[in-house]
Amino acid sequence: MLRAMFIGLSTSKSLRAFAEKSPMGRAMSQRFVAGETVASGVRVTKELNARGIAVTIDNLGENVTNLDEAKQSACLYHQMIDEIVKGGLNCNVSLKLTHMGMDVDEMLARELVSGLVDHAARVDSFVRVDMEGSPYTQKTLDLVHDLHGRPGHQGRVGTVIQAYLFRSEKDVAELLAKGIRIRLCKGAYKEPPEIAFKDKADVDKNYVKLAQTLLKSGIYHGIATHDERIIEAVKAFAIRDKIDRDSFEFQMLYGIRRDLQEKLVKDGWRMRVYVPFGTEWYPYFMRRLAERPANALFLAKNLLRK
Repeated sequence: MLRAMFIGLSTSKSLRAFAEKSPMGRAMSQRFVAGETVASGVRVTKELNARGIAVTIDNLGENVTNLDEAKQSACLYHQMIDEIVKGGLNCNVSLKLTHMGMDVDEMLARELVSGLVDHAARVDSFVRVDMEGSPYTQKTLDLVHDLHGRPGHQGRVGTVIQAYLFRSEKDVAELLAKGIRIRLCKGAYKEPPEIAFKDKADVDKNYVKLAQTLLKSGIYHGIATHDERIIEAVKAFAIRDKIDRDSFEFQMLYGIRRDLQEKLVKDGWRMRVYVPFGTEWYPYFMRRLAERPANALFLAKNLLRK
């Protein structure tokens, strides 16, 4: 019930406008968002790198409404890639196609993302094309397959698979056949029962099954979860099947289970944290509460302490 409520709130334009201008809303978002500028994202990345944690950095934003916004978003990502190289950071970038103008001009969006992958390839970096709601699943996969197949792009672009979708096993097989890197997550959008598992146990079961497939593939993937039971299952599988710990990484979100992040690093597992920044933080923030409603209680306790 709470998950459905937070997902519903994530699409509320009026509440979003209020929250993004409210001092209290901004204070609450600081748990999960690095700040509003590139500099804030770089600062947090340096802090995490110093603790042995790699980073994926993302400028928050989606569903831009005009071409100028899309071009500005791409320019900011080029700046981010340059800052990563300049600072010698253990970091790559993650972006959403609707932030690159997919809803406005699909050809432009493809050109902007291609330019970013070209840039990443030149500086020995990587671009993750994030997954959005199911209306964008096939478009995202088509673009990633196309970009990865271009000369010089192999290993420089990857995508995300959401375990709650029925189609994900087939999508994983097709991506692996081309050697494309995957971030595996559970999924954080409201999807109809015709295309997605609704029961948490079914989502978890599919997640573990797909994670095992990824670990056996010989391709470097990200296992993105905060679920300790799933993490233990993945660790046990890797140990049992003698899978090198350096051949994959666990991934988590900034501000969630920092204790577990540091424990995994201490125990010799690779860890990457997804660090978002930007002014358009509200939809992201609500989806984080939807994924783990206990985060809402955590925030309430901290606000009361203040």
